[in-house]
Amino acid sequence: MRSILLLIIAVLIGGLAALNWEVLSTPSEVNLGLTTIHAPLGVLMLALTVLLCVIFLAYVLSLQGSVMLEARRHNKEMTAQRELADKAEASRFTELRQVLESQHAAGQSVLLARLTELETHLVARAQESDNSNAAYLGQIEDRMRHTEPPRNTF
Repeated sequence: MRSILLLIIAVLIGGLAALNWEVLSTPSEVNLGLTTIHAPLGVLMLALTVLLCVIFLAYVLSLQGSVMLEARRHNKEMTAQRELADKAEASRFTELRQVLESQHAAGQSVLLARLTELETHLVARAQESDNSNAAYLGQIEDRMRHTEPPRNTF
């Protein structure tokens, strides 16, 4: 929008200068402060306006160039920071994986130790049960041997 407005103003100045070229190019006495010269005042003012426009355009272009360079530098820094963040995140995931693996291994070893303990306890209980059953059977057999057989009453 600003560019269009500036372009319209430049076209109006150019059109005004073209329509009034005879008046602008009429020589007159121009006081420069230290000296006085005989030159067309309109052409001098138009030349100063063009010079001001050229200086303004050079300033705008240099400002835009510096902004573009700053944006490029900022983009590079952001890319570097993003890469560092990605590496840190990958490192955290690797560390988390190692911690989970170590916890899994520790839990597995505790579980295996507990299973071994329960198996040992179960084997001991089964052995005790076998021994107890054998003792009961032995007592029953002893009672059967020491008791007299029943008499037949026929």
